[in-house]
Amino acid sequence: MNQTPAELMKAYVDSQNFTSTADTMNAMKEMFRDALQQVMEGELDMELGYEKSERLSENNGENLSKNYRNGYSKKTVKTQLGEVEVKVPRDRNGEYDDI
Repeated sequence: MNQTPAELMKAYVDSQNFTSTADTMNAMKEMFRDALQQVMEGELDMELGYEKSERLSENNGENLSKNYRNGYSKKTVKTQLGEVEVKVPRDRNGEYDDI
């Protein structure tokens, strides 16, 4: 796994004006939630074979599944940082397994 460049982390910390460790922990929870959200979106992209908002042509000659994205469901995940609420992407056929 690649480390976040120190300059990027410093710019983020400077922009947040943290005043307590609680502020820092909340920011870490938000970053974890956002990273988890991106992982699930990427998994669904792989499962469906196309990215979000991408349209498939009916005439492309390939035998692709007609499974589509179908919104989100909320789920609370217990982590070492505390509980984090995430939006789990859904597919129409119910084939995507979430966390």
